[in-house]
Amino acid sequence: MLIILSPAKRLDFKSPLPVQEHSENRFLREAQLIVKELRKYDVAGLSTMMHISSSLAALNYQRYREWSLPFTPENARQAVFTFNGDAYAGLDVSAFGAQDIAAAQKHLRILSALYGVLRPLDLIQAYRIEMGMKFAFSKYRSLYDFWSVKITEAINEDLKAQGDEVLVNLASEEYHKALDYSILKADVYTPVFKEEKNGKLKIVSRNAKRARGMMSRFIIKNRITNPEELKLFDMEGYFYSDRLSGEREIVFVR
Repeated sequence: MLIILSPAKRLDFKSPLPVQEHSENRFLREAQLIVKELRKYDVAGLSTMMHISSSLAALNYQRYREWSLPFTPENARQAVFTFNGDAYAGLDVSAFGAQDIAAAQKHLRILSALYGVLRPLDLIQAYRIEMGMKFAFSKYRSLYDFWSVKITEAINEDLKAQGDEVLVNLASEEYHKALDYSILKADVYTPVFKEEKNGKLKIVSRNAKRARGMMSRFIIKNRITNPEELKLFDMEGYFYSDRLSGEREIVFVR
């Protein structure tokens, strides 16, 4: 079973690291190419393209000028300890033991607009770039155009290496759209998290992000291999709804 998760905008490069072990991302040369293109933009250009404030654009302008290979523990940090959004609060990797981290390294993949596919312990340097933003460069019309086949082939390789074709999609729509489903060799299961508000079931974005992280934690810590076992997830008041679920869409409500 392989899990895909989105990255986070918020990054943590300051908190103490629980482990020093790290790995190298397989797409650093591709990342270097994207950074080279991003360096062509000034602060105003980054602000416009990324729809961010001038201060954030200035921060990322500097980040891309400082970005350099090779990555080392002195100038980069493991991805799973760096992303700091709601999904990663739900994942709570700080509570993982050594065997849990090893399981995550094998079964969790983080999709990234800069780094393609990240294993949890792959080193990254600071960045901000979204998969869905309008960014054409070279012969590519978008980051989807650049990454789609590369990411999908990498996921196929990882599925083959782990010995099954079960992919649990816990990524946002923006990121799982980067997969080319015409060449993806996987049975894809998508957990969906809803809650009752004013008598209606709705997806609350922030809570759903956290729940996707919690589901990732549930799979990793319990070494889940059978998709049927996903239905046992019951953290923070969620429970499986057979009525709302389909064959591959697994709905949880609270």
